This record gives sequence, C-alpha cells and structure tokens, in this order.
Amino acid sequence: MMFFFKLTVLAFMLLGLPMLGVWLGGLPIGRYLQFPPESLYVQHEAFSWPAFFAYLAFILCATTPVLITGIRAWRQFRHRRSPTTGFPWWGWVGVGSGIVFWTLAWNRFDWLGSLQAHTFTPLWLSYILVINALKFRLSGSCMLTDRPGYLLLLFPASALFWWFFEYLNRFVQNWHYQGVQFGPGEYVIYATISFSTVLPAVLGTRDLLLESRWIQAGFRQTRPLTFPQPRLLAGTVLLAAAAGLTAIGVWPNLLFPLLWVSPLLIIVSLQALLGEEHVFETLGRGDWRMVTACAASALVCGFFWEMWNYLSLARWVYAIPFVGRFKLFEMPILGYAGYLPFGLQCAVIGAMVEAVIGRK
Repeated sequence: MMFFFKLTVLAFMLLGLPMLGVWLGGLPIGRYLQFPPESLYVQHEAFSWPAFFAYLAFILCATTPVLITGIRAWRQFRHRRSPTTGFPWWGWVGVGSGIVFWTLAWNRFDWLGSLQAHTFTPLWLSYILVINALKFRLSGSCMLTDRPGYLLLLFPASALFWWFFEYLNRFVQNWHYQGVQFGPGEYVIYATISFSTVLPAVLGTRDLLLESRWIQAGFRQTRPLTFPQPRLLAGTVLLAAAAGLTAIGVWPNLLFPLLWVSPLLIIVSLQALLGEEHVFETLGRGDWRMVTACAASALVCGFFWEMWNYLSLARWVYAIPFVGRFKLFEMPILGYAGYLPFGLQCAVIGAMVEAVIGRK
C-alpha cells in the first residue's frame, strides 16, 4: 500500500507541479503538451564564467571528501579480487554483439536502411549482458542468473522512470533529439524500448562495483553523516522540492538542476517521514559503500551513454545554461555531475521494485 502511496505522490508532484507553475506564470501550456516534443522554446542563458566557477565550487565541496576517501582506499585496496569462475558464454555473446552494434551505430551503411536509427537498444542490451557476466565471474552470481524475474521487471519500470525525466525536460529543454523523426505512435514505442535499458544497466553496474575490494573495504567505515531532527529536515526538503518543481518552468535557467534531484528528494523525504529505511540511512553509521557504488555506477554508464551517442545517427544534444562549454562528447563536463544523484535515484526505484516482488 505504501508503495502505491509514494508512487502517487511522486507522480502528482512531478507531473502536476511544473504544469501548475507555468499556468500560474501565464505561460502557454500548449507548448509543453506537444508530442513528440520538437519545438524549442526555452531561451538558454549564454556561458558565464562566474556561474561556471560557482557550479564547480559546489560540485567540489560536495564530492571532494568522498574523492579523498576513494583515493586513499584505492591505494590500500587496489588489488583485484580473484574471480570465482570463468567468464560465461553469454557474456561473450554480449561482447560480440556490442562490437557489432557499436560499429553499426558509428557508421552509415546503405544496406542497413531505416534500421540505422535503432542501434541504441541492442547496444545497451549487450552492455547489460557484459556487466552481468563480469559480476558473475567475480562472485558466481548476478541478476541475470539469480534474479531473472527482478531483472525483467526492471525493464518496464525503467521505461516509466525515464518518461518522468522526459516530461520534466519539457520545462527546461536541456536536451533534445536529432537525426530521425517519428510520429506519435512510433515515438512512444521506440522511445519506451530505449528507455527500458536504463535501470538494468545502472543497477547491474552498481552490483559489479559493490564486488570490488576498493568499495567494500574503503567505504565500509568512514566519517558518519547524521542530521538532527531528520523528519523535520525531510519535511522541509519535501516542501522545497515542491516549490522548486512549481517554479522550474518559470525560471528554467536557474532551476534546471532540480530535474536531476527532485525525484530523489521527494522519495527519500517521504521514506524518512514514514519512518522507512532509505538510501542515505547507512551514512549515519559511516557506511558509504552503497551510496558510492550507486553514484559511481551512473557515472560509468553516463560515460558510455555519451560516448556511444556521440557519432550515432539518432542522438541527443544538450543546451545547458551558464555552463555549456568544455564538452566531453556532447555533454558539458560539469553536466556529468548530474549522473551522481541520478545513480541514487536508480537505486531507490530499484529498491521499490524489489520490495513489490518481495511482498508478492
């Protein structure tokens, strides 16, 4: 019952509040309802050195303690864990298909025709196979072999999960797609299939990272992070997230980072208010393993997302205010920081899916 309550609150806030804000701001609602979303109507601010350094300072303040811990842990525990079994045959299938579809994605073969635009999904299915195979090689288990039902359920959950981000992007327009055009029906089908690979890829990478001695030993016992009156803090954060979502369409150049953190803030705040365990619970005991692995897993996947996207026919491009320079592939370098909270959101959704399976 609580699962559906949290999902309802999340859906109401993410879907309703931004639209309420643009209505209160007197902006034309119709442009946010266009489907497929093709019109570009947000005027993004030009690059700003003060803003760039302000964002950089914030990112460094938030991540430097973890980076220092990680460097120390790497020096002490960098020796690789011995594998428990061989690399499975289906992992080699993933390696082979990944090479094939990477080649197809970055070239323009006449014989491939209209299929040229559909290399994204098989490329990421290959990645999911390989990442599970690497986990299996280290521990003798992985989602694919031990929890296939959970892995399969992650695909539709992932599609629904990413559609929320596509909707929020309408209010800030930080990315849009190029290379192909589809009608509404085709867009729904092809986009949903592509979006379905996000959670399996990120959570599979997280499971692999959790097998490393670097994370298991280096982040098991670090500095505890506690907050006084956690429920009061959770209520305050929830209200702040609601206010920010309401205003995101009115001031998209200032509030665009909320696109990446608002779902996480909402769900974790609700869990804290309800007295449930959440993704930050272990930080109070000084255990940073799960948080570190979740954030790092999205960063790893983000690198491959941006790299494989770079020369593909069907691709996305970014328009990020204030900090749009110094790109690694299509993504401005500071934009990669958004993958860190995104990895935590993937873990939260994955845990909610797992809780539903557990109850059944």
